[in-house]
Amino acid sequence: MTYSIKEIYYTLQGEGAQTGRAAVFLRFAGCNLWSGLEKDRDQAVCQFCDTDFVGTDGPNGGKFPDAASLARAVRAQWPAHVRGKPYVVCTGGEPLLQLDSAAIAAFKDQGFEIGIETNGTLLPPPGIDWICVSPKADAEQKLKRGDELKLVYPQEKASPERFAGQDFTHFFLQPMDNAARAANTEAATAYCLGHPQWRLSLQTHKLLGIP
Repeated sequence: MTYSIKEIYYTLQGEGAQTGRAAVFLRFAGCNLWSGLEKDRDQAVCQFCDTDFVGTDGPNGGKFPDAASLARAVRAQWPAHVRGKPYVVCTGGEPLLQLDSAAIAAFKDQGFEIGIETNGTLLPPPGIDWICVSPKADAEQKLKRGDELKLVYPQEKASPERFAGQDFTHFFLQPMDNAARAANTEAATAYCLGHPQWRLSLQTHKLLGIP
């Protein structure tokens, strides 16, 4: 399988339960809920995405002909002097359109702990260590268990109550980053105060100005 990768870079996890953790971010190109092109946004299943996942032109991106070459490229971004188990976050776009058992095995061979951030419309192969699902209101959610559910808030037809009974260890509300971000943050804060099952997730990488 050839893997289409937008970018690979070393940074700190900015959101959710793993906030502040050093990681290599592996952004797969493509998504099943939006083309990534502004001309298609109004017709997309997910209309609020804030990520560029189109093409393979980002830092260290490209086409990788096999899982071993992709894993080597990911390993090259983990600094040699950094101790501790290396961690890779597979994101997108939608990583499960491409992430397969061969890639997971190759990452394991390179010593990586593996996390994913997925919209939950596809089921993952085995071997992933940390599963974060960010469901979208108008998309069929097939993946209803994992480590972390991170709901962008507010979404019409996607109230937190719809997801509160699913099999996740952590539940986060993340304010939608649009023109109403301040109001969204206030609303998410109020919801978390009234429903302690949910915790507030902020996009700290944006606050810090890091990738």
